[in-house]
Amino acid sequence: MKKVTRRSFVKSTIGAGFGLALARPHSKVLGANSDIRVAVVGINGRGGNHIDGFRQIPGVRVAALCDIDDYVIKRRVAQLEKDNAHQVTTYKDVRKLLEDKNIDAVSVATPNHWHSLITVWGCQAGKDVYVEKPCSHNVFEGRQAVAASRKYDRIVQHGTQSRASRSWAKQIAAVQSGKYGKLLISKGYCCKPRWSIGYKPTEAVPGNVDFDLWLGPAREQPFHRNLVHYNWHWFWDFGNGDVGNQGVHQMDIARWAIKGATLPKSVVSMGGRYVDGPSYTDQGETPNMQLAVYDYGETKLVFETRGLVGKMSDFPRKVDNEFYLEAGVIRAGKFFENDRGPGEDLGDVEYQIGDGNIFENFINSVRSRRRHGQHADILEGHYSSALCHLGNTSYRLGWKYPFNMNTTSLGESEVITDSFRTVLDNTKALGVDPQRSTYQLGPKLKIDRSTERFMNNPSANLMMSRFYRKPFVVPSSV
Repeated sequence: MKKVTRRSFVKSTIGAGFGLALARPHSKVLGANSDIRVAVVGINGRGGNHIDGFRQIPGVRVAALCDIDDYVIKRRVAQLEKDNAHQVTTYKDVRKLLEDKNIDAVSVATPNHWHSLITVWGCQAGKDVYVEKPCSHNVFEGRQAVAASRKYDRIVQHGTQSRASRSWAKQIAAVQSGKYGKLLISKGYCCKPRWSIGYKPTEAVPGNVDFDLWLGPAREQPFHRNLVHYNWHWFWDFGNGDVGNQGVHQMDIARWAIKGATLPKSVVSMGGRYVDGPSYTDQGETPNMQLAVYDYGETKLVFETRGLVGKMSDFPRKVDNEFYLEAGVIRAGKFFENDRGPGEDLGDVEYQIGDGNIFENFINSVRSRRRHGQHADILEGHYSSALCHLGNTSYRLGWKYPFNMNTTSLGESEVITDSFRTVLDNTKALGVDPQRSTYQLGPKLKIDRSTERFMNNPSANLMMSRFYRKPFVVPSSV
């Protein structure tokens, strides 16, 4: 008799035409004394923070864990048992988890290419969803996550924790108050050490990993250890580079400062992937040096991503935001007139912010069934995630230019020019020869904000979505 494994059973019962055969969800209001049962999906890295965050909230029970790696599941279960926590149910396949009617909410900390699909499936299964940043791997997916949240009346919170920060809320209110004049440039920095990842050979899939499930919507390809468990961030099939990793937090703050901002009128981006070594290449695909400029009319959003930092004093790590206004600059919670002097406090500024940290706020919204008190509703997450994708699209369609060629296509602002020079100068951390090196400059892409499509650019519009590997398909109709 043929042995039936869990993997073969799931494949035989799910089949290629998988769809969640569950009853249409209803909007239940949970009482103040009712336990909310949360399942965390993707528990190796950031998922551990999700587990800890929800466990600390009274009336919340981490009831299930899901991961494609048996070793990771065993480690997390052992940690929970050591802390005298209650017993949890474990899953490898998120589809089986979503059939569990004992689960009220799903918290998603998988690689980026899974975020929107689990969000959509979760909403269809009647679960509320907390989804890590970015909420999507491309623009289409983010919009579908919003649509699923609205259609099934689900609370969906985006993991941009800065929306829970009173300090940032105060700075944003000061920017928008008019006290310092119009906002001219909203600038974000994502400058964390992102050096070469080298090369890892392809090999047989380890027995503890379900690589087919890990690939999910992405194309089928060989296993190597630069994918599982972290460096997937630097491959287009799975991640979005550092602008779509750490950067989406600062991108969200930059957009938050522009009152009423959704998508921009246009985007243009430049950069490159610079590594040391005899070949000056590695296995990664996404840029580790990048500058993107977004046109919001009177205001420009400028985003600087530099990964060659932390080893030289001239180029320290920097993860921050700055706001350039007619009267001066707001940075680090202070106002600087003409960008000089010790700076002055912002004083009393009226601002509104939801209650609790990002996890507590999600749970409070699940109980109340109200979106207006959320720190980071999925719609806000969609717009900020989309900005990362738009910048990457321009970059990926770009051409190589010599370092010594200046460009005005990014904009003629002094702030933009300074950022352009800084990105190029920062490559000195690797000893790049400007006379022999190039950077990649993308086209300026115009955006129809009503349709969330690029204007007159079929190549760019192809990147608004992707080809999905069945049955892991983000549906065109949720």
